[in-house]
Amino acid sequence: MRFYTKEHRHYCGIDLHARSMYLCILTRDGEIVLHRDMRADPESFLSAIAPYRDDLVVSVECIFTWYWIADLCAHENIPFVLGHALYMKAIHGGKTKNDRIDSRKIAGLLRSGMIPMAYVYPARMRATRDLLRRRGHFVRKRGDLLAHIQNTLSQYNLPEFGKKLTHKVNFESILERFQDPEVRRSIAVNLELIEHYNRIITNLERYCQCRFNLSPFCRIECPLFIILLFSGRRRCRQPQRQAVPVNPPLVRGVGRAFRPCVFL
Repeated sequence: MRFYTKEHRHYCGIDLHARSMYLCILTRDGEIVLHRDMRADPESFLSAIAPYRDDLVVSVECIFTWYWIADLCAHENIPFVLGHALYMKAIHGGKTKNDRIDSRKIAGLLRSGMIPMAYVYPARMRATRDLLRRRGHFVRKRGDLLAHIQNTLSQYNLPEFGKKLTHKVNFESILERFQDPEVRRSIAVNLELIEHYNRIITNLERYCQCRFNLSPFCRIECPLFIILLFSGRRRCRQPQRQAVPVNPPLVRGVGRAFRPCVFL
């Protein structure tokens, strides 16, 4: 856990929501100079902090709405601290909670050097990360459907299905194992959804592969988990393992079009 310990003249804690935010500004001595609710938009925020811009640091809790205010602070050269939501909850957990109290506590943690820091992901890479998170969400949904099929086999004490359930060619063989029409219909619905998720996941992977090949920052700034995202696809031919050069070129496909040639 890392804490922000730099000293400033003013400390701004924000309890941020989708359309509103509660803002609290403390001086170095702990005096509250501003504490009010306002709209969550750049104009209102900059207008509110204008008298205290001299040596000001801003902090918000890491929730889904922090992108815009982090980018705004970076553009205005205002120090920004993203608070780790889980660790902050452990530190300032209390019986009474509302926006006014939470903004005051965030500012107090920032002033005392006790606010746990989360990583502020670079702006131009956030969309790629969010897209890959959506892919992971769809993979988990497909996994739930596959688990339900396996559980149904166990529920009726049927033998295990030795083939891969995600392949469409095996769908008919799965349905033939169930005699009850309602159970068969339930499994058929699962298989229809699995086929749909297969198509979505494959299209996302193809899109990402194309984007990584064309992206100018893929050589240096693309995280390793993105480069190796498709390295586990079993249908691709496994090339011979080789060393990675110090300055690798843009990711190229080998074998089929899904697999980048980056190996460790």
